[in-house]
Amino acid sequence: MLMRSLGQGVLAGAVGVVVMTVAEKVEQRVTGRPDSHVPARVLERLAGLPERRSRAHNLVMHFGQGALLGVVRALMANAGLRGPVASGMFAVVRLTNDQVLENATGVGAPPQTWPRPELAVDLLHKAVYAFATGAVADRLAARGGPGPGQRHAARLPGRHSDVGPLGR
Repeated sequence: MLMRSLGQGVLAGAVGVVVMTVAEKVEQRVTGRPDSHVPARVLERLAGLPERRSRAHNLVMHFGQGALLGVVRALMANAGLRGPVASGMFAVVRLTNDQVLENATGVGAPPQTWPRPELAVDLLHKAVYAFATGAVADRLAARGGPGPGQRHAARLPGRHSDVGPLGR
């Protein structure tokens, strides 16, 4: 499952980043919001590079982070966690990843301190990424049939202490 999820996840995450980037560019044209240099600054701090807010660093971090996190969503899909609920769960993973990196490097501040419009825009874009990534990951995982969680649910839906794991 892990090996299958690696390729599927990188592809799903890359598609998610492209969809999110298009949505960001549309939103920026409408709102006049400038490009963010936060991804570049995070990468530069993590790598110990001089802070130049490089466009190349911005793109590497933006696309690299999205592609790598796609592996988590592919693992979810291959385990049987699929659909909109799973994509909603994954949106929290994406937001958490950003905030840990931004706050640990001192580039960002906790979201509860942000102006509400800025927070809403970030939440919207991360949700777009999560649901686009999820749609691709779910479709790729479905090629392999139901995941273990789905097979378990088909046997007896819900959580039951008296039902053990499925046989291998």
